[in-house]
Amino acid sequence: MEKIMVQFDFPKMTAKQYEQVWQDLRAAGHENPKGLIHHVSAQIDNGMKVVDVWENADKFNEFGQTLMPILNKNGITPTQPTVLPLNYEYTANQIH
Repeated sequence: MEKIMVQFDFPKMTAKQYEQVWQDLRAAGHENPKGLIHHVSAQIDNGMKVVDVWENADKFNEFGQTLMPILNKNGITPTQPTVLPLNYEYTANQIH
């Protein structure tokens, strides 16, 4: 199985909601989601953008079973992510 890149755009999500999602993930025992390699987020004009790299699609889909109820609990409308096979990865002078 190949690594994937996942990009979410969450319109109207606030930084406060984003932090609450992470607090809820930690409380659910997912401080370090299994299979997640990289996670970054940025506030954009209309909400938040999140980009992850996952070991494979199965790990991402498994995590989604935990994430989706937490998003709903926090009033965040789940959006369809863009999921792409990872073509190239560069990390601190290492090529993968």
